[in-house]
Amino acid sequence: MEQDLNQFVQAILIASDPAQSSLHHQALEYLSAIQQNSSAWRLALAVFVESGPNGARKHPPQVRFFALRVLDEFFDNRFEPLDDEMFQTLQQSILNYIQTEYLYGTAEASASFLRNKFAHTLTLFFLCTYIDKWPTFFTDFFALIHPPESTSQTTYNPHVSLLLFHLVLEISGEVADQIIKAARQFTAERHARDTRVRDAVRERDAARINEAVLTIVADGVDRMAQLRKDGPSPSSERELDSAVEVVDWGIRTYASYVGWIDINLTVTRDTVPLLFTLLSDASLPIRLATSLALTRIVGKGLKEPGDKLQLIKVLSLGQVLAALEEKTRSEQTGRGSDTDEGEESYREALGKLLNILGLELCKLTDECPDESVRAEGLLLLSQILPVMLRFMADEYDDTCSTVFPLLQTILLSYKRQRKSSSDPLDPSKRSFLSSLLTVILEKLKWDEESDPEDMDEDDKAAFEDLRKELRTFMDSTLMIDPELVTDSVRTLALNTLTAYQNGVSLKWNDAELAVYLVYIFGEINKSGGKGRAAFCQAPAVQRDKRKETDYSEYPLTSHGEMLYALIQSGISAYPHKTVAMQFFETVARYGDFFKVRKECIMPTLQAMLDVRGVHSPESSTRSRVYYLFYRFIREDRNEISPEVAVSLLESIRDLLVIQVELPELENPESQDMLQEAVAATSLFDSQLYLFEASGTLVSLLHKTPDQAAALLLSVVRPLLDELSTSLQAVKGADDVLPILKVHHIIMALGNVAKGFPEYPTPVPENYVAPPLDVFREVGQAILVCLEAMNVFRVVRDATRFAFARILATTGSTVAQLIPTLMANLLAHFEPTELIDFMNFIGLSIHKLQEDMLDVLDQLIGPLSAHINGILAQPVNGTDDQTMHNDTKRAYLGLLTSIISSKLHTVFVSDRNKGQLENLLESMLQLAEDPSDPASEKSAFSFFGRCVQAWAEPPKMPGGQQVFPGFERFIYERVIPTAFAVLSLPQFNIKDGQIVVVLQEIANLLQTISKIRGQEAFDFLVSVFLPSQNWPSATAAEFATKMRELDPKAFRKYFTDFVRASRAGS
Repeated sequence: MEQDLNQFVQAILIASDPAQSSLHHQALEYLSAIQQNSSAWRLALAVFVESGPNGARKHPPQVRFFALRVLDEFFDNRFEPLDDEMFQTLQQSILNYIQTEYLYGTAEASASFLRNKFAHTLTLFFLCTYIDKWPTFFTDFFALIHPPESTSQTTYNPHVSLLLFHLVLEISGEVADQIIKAARQFTAERHARDTRVRDAVRERDAARINEAVLTIVADGVDRMAQLRKDGPSPSSERELDSAVEVVDWGIRTYASYVGWIDINLTVTRDTVPLLFTLLSDASLPIRLATSLALTRIVGKGLKEPGDKLQLIKVLSLGQVLAALEEKTRSEQTGRGSDTDEGEESYREALGKLLNILGLELCKLTDECPDESVRAEGLLLLSQILPVMLRFMADEYDDTCSTVFPLLQTILLSYKRQRKSSSDPLDPSKRSFLSSLLTVILEKLKWDEESDPEDMDEDDKAAFEDLRKELRTFMDSTLMIDPELVTDSVRTLALNTLTAYQNGVSLKWNDAELAVYLVYIFGEINKSGGKGRAAFCQAPAVQRDKRKETDYSEYPLTSHGEMLYALIQSGISAYPHKTVAMQFFETVARYGDFFKVRKECIMPTLQAMLDVRGVHSPESSTRSRVYYLFYRFIREDRNEISPEVAVSLLESIRDLLVIQVELPELENPESQDMLQEAVAATSLFDSQLYLFEASGTLVSLLHKTPDQAAALLLSVVRPLLDELSTSLQAVKGADDVLPILKVHHIIMALGNVAKGFPEYPTPVPENYVAPPLDVFREVGQAILVCLEAMNVFRVVRDATRFAFARILATTGSTVAQLIPTLMANLLAHFEPTELIDFMNFIGLSIHKLQEDMLDVLDQLIGPLSAHINGILAQPVNGTDDQTMHNDTKRAYLGLLTSIISSKLHTVFVSDRNKGQLENLLESMLQLAEDPSDPASEKSAFSFFGRCVQAWAEPPKMPGGQQVFPGFERFIYERVIPTAFAVLSLPQFNIKDGQIVVVLQEIANLLQTISKIRGQEAFDFLVSVFLPSQNWPSATAAEFATKMRELDPKAFRKYFTDFVRASRAGS
């Protein structure tokens, strides 16, 4: 045994010292093996309790800590009783250890972490022995708390008392704490065992435990009072600290079990005064522990509402909390700017206590059938509402938010009552809501001492989250009393803005709040109209006459007044960045306002264009305002005259210079600088909005095409010149800066095109086209770069982006560039580009129609072969699966675009008709695969389009079908596949996505019936359905419904039919 013990100790020491690398792994393996040994507990027990010659513990703390871990593993999840010898050995050793270490010793003073660990181990031992082996556990333990008569102590032993408290805390955690239970793996055996232990403790020892804990606490309170009265001295301070520690842990222990033992034991005539005394004790830990204990008492579930009401009345917490809130608020005010985090945590604890008290009262007022209980509960609740508002008004957000659950519940109750009654709101409730709104509006402010632009991101996010929560309370109040909320918000905003306009000095956070209220008013004022009607009380005007209507003669709505005051006040000039940014966010959000008060447009744009906005010295401000300026221009472009448009363009011309930023790479050897620079967030991403805005401004000169062309050329010419210069500077892949410059310029040119309206299809009469020659020149310049630099993916990506925008703006004007474009995009190609490329082809088909025919004829065959090769590859991992699915869906989307357009003849052209059979076979495979419902639906949709394009019988005698013989494929392959899918086990009719597939099959069948007419009807009734063993009457009924019902009705019939068939099979 001695040899095993020494070996065990040495292994632990080596394992805890990674420096002993040669033996470290070996020691770990030995300890792992020894833990599997059924007698390992004996070694661990001996190591933990063994004493040396001097009476102190023989082994180092880390060794003894590991020994406790071995004992934990032995006790934990042990559900079979220990044998007698084993139990007696453990019991005797543990009791001897407690006597020597806690009763007569220093309670592990040199290794205090062992105290908590031992309490946990003792708890596990208790759990597996209390029922059958050691029912007198607490009786034996209590005998150790009173000091022996031979000692000089006259009070309870503090070491044993603290061990008892830790032990009961651990037991409560194991058998009753739902958070701890949820964190560990559930086992039925453990759950049953813990329930038995809890019930046994309640029956046998709950009264004794409670008495012991409260007696020790009361004794500690008396000692604290005496020591504080006697005055400070070195010895008395130590004794006072010891007494405070005992009382603190005693109350924590009490709090741990009040929720699961009889309330009549824990709340008595003696305990209530004791708790209230400690709730205002000088010691912060004691106050916090007491707050928690009272919170758990109030929240304890009681069967009878009357009993809960009686408990709340006995505690009289409403009055106590009102006094303590006032006292702590006064102390807080007295501290001024000095923050005492401890005292703030106490106010937070009091807020939580008030919150749970209020929630319990709400349950009584909302759920109790007894009218008298409800009435008393309502009275008590009304008494604590002012206190709740004072906590909510606390300057510290953590304290403020403690009462949010209670407030939410109260407002929900008010909303329910409001819905069920049309009577006017009770004056007391309206008064409460008015006070609440005052608090909310105050709490919506930033702290005056804070600087949002220089705050920690977490702190900033926390305040934004608080604002969102406060907004939900404002929204709830709005549902109860809309007029109160809208009037309060409107009045505060207008008063503040008017004061600023009149020269009154404002704090920055007051100014920001006023602008913020204008910003959120559109969300608050749910009764307001949409569009111009939200800001102006004008009669309804037809869409085509709105531009001619003079809205200035109509009065403004409340929100319109607020926005008008916002612009006229000049508050955008307030010397604080946060105020200016909130102003810009607000005006960009409500573009429709400027359509009814056009005189406000220029002051707003002037603010955006100077150093407050796009010309700010701070890049973060510029970055955001670039977007907001673009958004404002896009929304109100029809209100901007050509002359103003030219002026605005001149104002931002100096900002249309592209700067390339290179990021710092974490791993330069493995990272591609080009890709990383493009992916990294930079000012250029926001600058693209300016290029789009410049395109929009140029487009406003459409009535003077020559001027528009000249202005557009003045924007793109510097970019084209720089593009040429950068292209010449690229000698190889290492020339990162000029390559990135090329990428950025191409992207910028694409965004200029994006600012123009889309090219219409069909082109209406008197349509004035954009400067097509300029865009053609831009497209050719981009192509020159692509031909020279198509090895660089970033250039290919930028080119696809730019041409997509140019195509949308110019339609078929650049069609002659497409073959060269496609050839160069495909010259160097990465699999991950495939989806973007297919989407680009789809856009080109939509915009160019017949002009894409030759390109598509050459492209579709190789592209299909390439994609089918990719889809045939094995899928490894989630990323591969996602890419596989996305590729498949993009391909199906492209095929559907082609078959739905006038270009479907490419599939049956001389070049491609030989591959059509393979294409149709692959689509049938997709249609038969319910594991990917989205692709399955697309495949059936594709076949429906094929039927429309290729199966139409000749309209003239002797005429020829587009695709002769395609009807045979429909009857022999498509229809059998459609019905076969319905009977697949994986075709789960309860899955919503599968129902969508089912409805697409219905669409397909109806399309076939409509296109082929009687022939299809006869095939189903006389050939196919009989071959599937359908009764002739059912087949005839089905085919008739398919022919006669409208699409919506047939989809429902078909879905119900299949569902009934599957249920009956």
